[in-house]
Amino acid sequence: MSTHSDSQRAWIRETAVFLTSQMFTLFGSSLVQYAILWYITLETKSGLMVTISAISGFLPAFILSPFAGVWADRYDRKKLIILSDIGIAAATLVLAFFLMAGFEALWLMFVLSAVRSVGSGIQTPAVNALLPQLVPQEKLTRVNGINYSLQSGLMLVAPVASGALMSMTSLQNLLFIDIVTAGVAVAILMLFLHVKPHKKALQKQESGYFEDLKLGFTYIRQHRFILHFFVFYAIIMFLIAPSAFLTPLQVTRTFSGTYWHLTVIEVVFFVGMLAGGGIMAAWGGMKNRIHTIALSGGIIGFGTLALGVVPTFWGYALFLALIGVSIPAYNTPSMVLIQETVEENYMGRVFGVMSMLSSAMMPLGMMFFGPVSDRISIEWIMIVTGALVVLLSACMILDRILVAAGNPKVPAASSQDESVAVAAESQDGGSESEER
Repeated sequence: MSTHSDSQRAWIRETAVFLTSQMFTLFGSSLVQYAILWYITLETKSGLMVTISAISGFLPAFILSPFAGVWADRYDRKKLIILSDIGIAAATLVLAFFLMAGFEALWLMFVLSAVRSVGSGIQTPAVNALLPQLVPQEKLTRVNGINYSLQSGLMLVAPVASGALMSMTSLQNLLFIDIVTAGVAVAILMLFLHVKPHKKALQKQESGYFEDLKLGFTYIRQHRFILHFFVFYAIIMFLIAPSAFLTPLQVTRTFSGTYWHLTVIEVVFFVGMLAGGGIMAAWGGMKNRIHTIALSGGIIGFGTLALGVVPTFWGYALFLALIGVSIPAYNTPSMVLIQETVEENYMGRVFGVMSMLSSAMMPLGMMFFGPVSDRISIEWIMIVTGALVVLLSACMILDRILVAAGNPKVPAASSQDESVAVAAESQDGGSESEER
């Protein structure tokens, strides 16, 4: 009994240490993210400059994510997270010194956004793949729910704190806050997180780097659940772009919105996400995770559709909060399903591709729906995209491969996973042996 309780205390302690370090990283990064965006917006008042800033913030992560997934599978994930934090902090420090010296060129902001995007691209697959090393499988849903609540709480506080700090101090001083929070996060990981590298990281890497990348794509292609799920995931990410990016513009056009209105919709959305994460941590979702994903996706689609027809601002805010509540209920079981079904040696590469999809499909959706919103009312865009998300969510229930994977009776490391890994490796074994 004492051994069991000691083991339980150990994983809880390690998980708490890890999530604490991530909160420091996220808070500092969010402060700088908002500060740079607002600095460029206020200094230039140019949509083009804001667009360039956005592209520099997501494009490097999109390009790097599959490669970062390979690193997360080949090397110690804890060290990858630490090194990416140090790299981001070093780039931020350089920009702070440039600003202190009087150099305020916009290209410096774009370079910093790109470097931070590179760091995020490296970190995201490593973070998602490290969590199952710390948390027992049956606790993954609750821990991911708690993590979403913590992140949502910080995302609620960060824009307020960033705006307040920008009004009281200079941008370079705010950059130093980010450097300090990154230093605290790194110190916590180095001093208090005791997690052994996963098995593949301890082995001699006999295959080539690009061979590992190819094996990762082969694994995804042959793993029927992952392939089906990623198809649904990518399309839904594309379709929810209007509700993610066009709501401020819609509020401005439809309700003659002011800064107060825009603040309200940001707050209610993140409060909804905070509540949704708490609900998932306490509830855990339905027995079949796909049912939870499909239900929450249907609610997101219904809420989006409602944004196109609701006649009052407070009704609009209510449905936006409903969407916020549903997002953790969609993302948490999605994350847990991948953590449960993917073989550990392929976890980083699968999360790398997932990160690539999430960093690409929503911006692509915005590139499509943004110009369309100047020709067609945003209300109609919300109605059509919301209805399509509801339809896709219903189709997930009809996909027998997805439903079977979501069933709790399916073992975490199923024979299908092992056969997929073996097939992937054997398919490319010839080229690997030639390379050696």
